[in-house]
Amino acid sequence: MLYELHYWPGIQGRGEFVRLALEAAGADYVDVARGRSGETPGQGLAAMMHVMDSPDVLHPPFAPPFLVHGKVIVGQTAAILLYLGPRLGLVGKSEVQRVWTHQLQLTIADVVVEAHDTHHPIATGLYYEDQKPEALRRAKGFREVRIPRFLTWFDSVLARNPRGSRYLVGGRLSYADLSLFQLVEGLQYAFPKASRRALKKAPCVAALHDSMAQHRRLAAYLASERRIAFNEDGIFRHYPELDS
Repeated sequence: MLYELHYWPGIQGRGEFVRLALEAAGADYVDVARGRSGETPGQGLAAMMHVMDSPDVLHPPFAPPFLVHGKVIVGQTAAILLYLGPRLGLVGKSEVQRVWTHQLQLTIADVVVEAHDTHHPIATGLYYEDQKPEALRRAKGFREVRIPRFLTWFDSVLARNPRGSRYLVGGRLSYADLSLFQLVEGLQYAFPKASRRALKKAPCVAALHDSMAQHRRLAAYLASERRIAFNEDGIFRHYPELDS
């Protein structure tokens, strides 16, 4: 059954974590809002907004990303991946592995929120330029304390894996590995100097990132037009003054 991913067109954002799982698994899916409603029925931004706004939808998502799979609608990135994991073969079979993978994903979600708040520390309704002094202060703590703390923690998780440091959980690829790859990609774009310093102290994370980039399906996706480039409308934004 076709998976329908709904997310804002033009940015990677939180939807990219779901895209990577679908792409790496070779899943049959459509990126609904990126379609052209005039060319393909049921696609386009209006189709996404219909699911969010229609009174006929019993379980409306609060915001994108969300996944529609038959009669199932799942919102929130971590919940979507929790749903997709066993269906795409991207999570272990035991309950311990599933819960641990979900915990890792939730921790990645924490970093994503903190990365977003470096350029919007006061309010999302304000432009970056309207809160620049606060952003400078927020970014300093993020790049000097939080990035190293998160990456060294993930490094310790990889180092402690009884099956080896190639993956976060067990001896096979999980959606958490793909999401950690995307997190590193985003941090390298937004904070290249700070990320370079932090990754020197997190060699297992750096190795996982490089390994994921060589994954056959993932590499093909990254080189394709389906991969939206990072830009200053997404979560990870590069403002040179915030990085040092």
